Amino acid sequence: MAATPAHAGPRPAAGARFFCTAGRGLEPFLMREVRARLAATQVEYISGKVFFTTCSDLNMLKKLKSAERLFLLIKKQFPLNVPSVNKGKIFNEMQNLVNDDPESWLNAISIWKNLLELDTKKGKLSQRDANPLKRKVEENDIINPKKLKTEQMQELQESRECQLEKEIEEETPEQDFLTKREKSQEAFQNDVVKADTQNQKDLTFRVSCRCSGAIAKTFTAQEVGRVIGIAVMKQFGWKADLRNPNLEIFIHLNDVYSVVGIPVFRVPLASRAYIKTAGLRSTIAWAMASLAEIKAGAFVLDPMCGLGTILLEAAKEWPDVYYVGADASDSQLLGACDNLKAAGLKDKIELLKVSVIELPLPSESVDIIISDIPFGKKFKLRKDIKSILQEMERVLHIGGTIVLLLSEDHHRRLQDCEQSSIPLNSDLRMTTDELGIKKCLNPGEKTSIPETVSSSSEASNQEGLDKMLPFGSLVPVECYKVSLGRTDAFIYKYRKSHSFGL
Repeated sequence: MAATPAHAGPRPAAGARFFCTAGRGLEPFLMREVRARLAATQVEYISGKVFFTTCSDLNMLKKLKSAERLFLLIKKQFPLNVPSVNKGKIFNEMQNLVNDDPESWLNAISIWKNLLELDTKKGKLSQRDANPLKRKVEENDIINPKKLKTEQMQELQESRECQLEKEIEEETPEQDFLTKREKSQEAFQNDVVKADTQNQKDLTFRVSCRCSGAIAKTFTAQEVGRVIGIAVMKQFGWKADLRNPNLEIFIHLNDVYSVVGIPVFRVPLASRAYIKTAGLRSTIAWAMASLAEIKAGAFVLDPMCGLGTILLEAAKEWPDVYYVGADASDSQLLGACDNLKAAGLKDKIELLKVSVIELPLPSESVDIIISDIPFGKKFKLRKDIKSILQEMERVLHIGGTIVLLLSEDHHRRLQDCEQSSIPLNSDLRMTTDELGIKKCLNPGEKTSIPETVSSSSEASNQEGLDKMLPFGSLVPVECYKVSLGRTDAFIYKYRKSHSFGL
């Protein structure tokens, strides 16, 4: 991860408690990122969520790359007692999420408003300072018809916010609405500021609920949301608005915990504004790049780049690097080219139409290889996986790194390939990187998370590493099992130990 400079922007007065949702298997990456990028403390996780405390402002929070969504935490506690046959008692427990500690709700709302207000004020100052000519015009009170027309267009855009919100909540949206998203978030923040200048009871809200485990067998998410919504209205006097509320309340109930929070941004962090056409999930692509130890001046290759998502994520984070993407498909390269133009990275990344098993590169000329090896019915690689890795091994220099996303079928085929005679001893397997991950999975801070949760994730990663075998001169370093939605895959990290063919 690139070093983050000290930031002088507005921040909450004291450290606020947040949590992010993350794809299954990406929790270690997110824990490491919030520590490095946000100087976060009290970092802990449960499956699919990472909790932390930070004083960072919204501009810094927006930079998180391995998170799906960001929430301001209101409450985290033990799960509801569902085995009771009395639904009334369970409803009371749900209402107690609001009624037992209303002060925690009001404190969270205050921090949330403060964050948005500071960001709005800073944005207005930045816009004013960005254009000296515009400042001069305003000082002379000259009316600009174009400016008036722009303001009218902005008002029209805000009226379309509901339609935009529906589009951006799709799982893999086409992301060619950068200006629209920015205006949507700006309008959202302005609404909050306006509501705050009036009585707090004028706040409008809606409840979004996720239920899993035993609670989901007894109640629907709609029933839980209705119970919580009624409790909020009675306790605080806020008004429900399902269409365009000032405030969204997120609740997740399962067999391990009950979590209540406020989404900080309407647009998910994982929905990248700079990616026109989505390919590999951006959070997975960034996680792979973060494992590669990219340094300034390095030569980074993705020999099966597809739409270029991995290279885009890497180039945004580590710009002073020579990036090359290769693919044999014309349509994929055209899509990648469009993505590079939309992201303003056309001059940063070179695209080549070549086969992954015939790379036009000298041996040991590449520092880092990062690639998502295609799988599924559409891609029938079969035994080609061996040829692909051999060619990658050839062009990678000694000490270089390979990070691959592989399916379980790829892994099985690799095991069937002829292996190197290099003994894989414990010294080779236990690298400082792996030790760092172990530390990340078991932070020193005291947490309220059961130890079994942490140990199970660590055991899963270690089990994946145990299954990895060396391939020629490529020695396995780290392994993570991650979710791609309907299927799982493995992020494998190898390091080249000696010259190819020796």
